[in-house]
Amino acid sequence: MRKKTIPISSAVHSDFSWLRDPDFTPPGNDGGAEICLTHEFAAPHIGELKTLLEIFLANTISTVGAAAGLVRLISPDGLSLPIISSVGFSDELQTGVESFIGLDCEANDITNLSKTIHTSDISTCNSRDSCQHTDCSFQSLITAPLESSNTPGTPLGILTLFFNTPQEAASLSINTVAAFAEVMSAAVEHSYMNREAQRTDRLAARLAIANEIHDSLAQTLTYARMRVSLLLETTRSGNKQMTTKYADDLDEALEIAQKNARELVANFRCEINHGGLSAALHELATEFRNRNKIVLEYHNRLVDLDLPLEYEIQTYYVVHEALNNISRHSGATHARLFVDADFGYYVFTVEDNGIGASTFSPVEGHYGMLIMRERAHKIGGTIKVESAAGQGTQVQLFFPEPSQDWRATHE
Repeated sequence: MRKKTIPISSAVHSDFSWLRDPDFTPPGNDGGAEICLTHEFAAPHIGELKTLLEIFLANTISTVGAAAGLVRLISPDGLSLPIISSVGFSDELQTGVESFIGLDCEANDITNLSKTIHTSDISTCNSRDSCQHTDCSFQSLITAPLESSNTPGTPLGILTLFFNTPQEAASLSINTVAAFAEVMSAAVEHSYMNREAQRTDRLAARLAIANEIHDSLAQTLTYARMRVSLLLETTRSGNKQMTTKYADDLDEALEIAQKNARELVANFRCEINHGGLSAALHELATEFRNRNKIVLEYHNRLVDLDLPLEYEIQTYYVVHEALNNISRHSGATHARLFVDADFGYYVFTVEDNGIGASTFSPVEGHYGMLIMRERAHKIGGTIKVESAAGQGTQVQLFFPEPSQDWRATHE
């Protein structure tokens, strides 16, 4: 089961269609009704931005005298408007808060997000007849678009406030709500931009370290030349025992140095998009579509995909390898990439409708699946592969949410 979101654009049209969204069962569970209920009523993952918006939302409700309110932001894939924060709903109403975003009179698609703030009378709208809660007494609402201040007209989401008073009374608060909507928009945009700036600084620092590591190889080469000189000397003197020893030492040292240098340079000199993992995966999906005739669907349901840089890097390369395998070996016509968070885990699913039962062939001297599992292990994650002849292949990376203090320990 999956939380309801309002779609704001249609999926790719073709003769092929996926039967359902990818399933995910966390470790230690075998599915069934219990895990389904746990998922259905689990709090949506959003991170610090959720807390920030709840503070703004509570202040807005208090200032304008609203009864309740909620904030929705556009998901990175542009396909849904998940609820990020909600305040003021009773316990009974809170369990069904998502039903309110389907009100006939509320803006619930992308075309309405760029329109101006407006009020609506919901005392007699069609959705009122289907309200199952006895304490549902909302009479009117105000919807205000959240949009970028740097690029006016670019929607970020929508703010909705519910009132127990008629529309005429609620409309007196429009100007105040508009001001709060601007503040919320700035907060959301600042959060995105500040995170990108911090990530850029961290990447620059890692690149500097990579350059230093690369330059230090000159010292290794100097040492190697010295060992070669000793090796030549013992060879000329006919000391076979020392010749063998120096040759073995030199071979072992160079092998270790080469392996470590490659791993370190590859780890620090990362080419991930400075906009973060969401931007990098979007870029990766675009490149895949440009290079292949395979139809790729990309769904990112996490509005605020905020992870430690090491997690982002390892996840990016796992997804990159999985898509490469589809491109080279699957024989698929369709593929899809899903990004989600369920049961306290981040879940990245890559699957295709190809020949199935395929293996990850060696790429540039590395075995794809082995490297993917090693990368997942570095971030406490797991790779699960399901593949059957004629039924395609699914590769799923999942790992627990990082601890709350990861910024202090990883930044």
